[in-house]
Amino acid sequence: MIISVASGKGGTGKTLVAVNLALSLDKAQIIDCDVEEPNVHLFLKPDIASILSFKLPVPKILEEKCDYCGECARFCQYHALFVVDNTALVFSELCHSCGGCSIVCPRKAIMEEPREIGRIMKGSAGPIDLVYGELNIGEPSAVSLIAAIKKHINIEDTVILDAPPGAACPFVETIQGSDFCLLVTEPTPFGLHDLEIAVKVVKELSIPMGVVVNFAGIGDKGVFKFCNQHNLPIMMEIPFDRRIAELYSKGIPFVEEMPEWKLRFKQLAGLIEGERDA
Repeated sequence: MIISVASGKGGTGKTLVAVNLALSLDKAQIIDCDVEEPNVHLFLKPDIASILSFKLPVPKILEEKCDYCGECARFCQYHALFVVDNTALVFSELCHSCGGCSIVCPRKAIMEEPREIGRIMKGSAGPIDLVYGELNIGEPSAVSLIAAIKKHINIEDTVILDAPPGAACPFVETIQGSDFCLLVTEPTPFGLHDLEIAVKVVKELSIPMGVVVNFAGIGDKGVFKFCNQHNLPIMMEIPFDRRIAELYSKGIPFVEEMPEWKLRFKQLAGLIEGERDA
């Protein structure tokens, strides 16, 4: 089973839920898809077994062949190529590595060369296997690296995908293909606003979903009313608790110090399986 833990809003506690859920299972694989700011490893403190460079092909203009006709620039929908007079420029950060420019070039004046945009780390912490990516600073698009780390999914385990915040392309790339999406929110107007957006996206992808309310006890009842109106099951509430916050600030998953929560997260996994099969 592949469970994506996501949210339309940053700071709701996606990583908190993902890590503590994984630690409550007998065996699991967790994949940190927040490649711009991965932090699962800060809590699991894994032994890293391998570090893989992730590269994408980008065009290189062969000046001795190019006649500056501009076909490549007209083809590129992302404006990664610019041709004027006797100058051809490549903006590699905008390139989506489709390879189309080299195909349409009438003089075969474009070749592709690899460019590193990030790294993939694989390791383990006890019974938990961890995979996460790190996007190089300044890279504008995380989607290709997220797709690459998802290729390391081990379908023989329960797989937990820790999604990036927001509801844009990296969010979609992470959750697509999941058996269930667990949306983590907070009971505030901001939490409700971004939960509504995330729910619309998950519905478009036809993925079963449920909600975890973190920081329960603060804010208002808007999130609870919304979930009731849209038949969204609230599968767990995590209270606004000083002890949980202190453990989190020290990089300690709270199920390790509060064992009663390990049983609750096991029950959450059972609820997820039941909702998925419903």
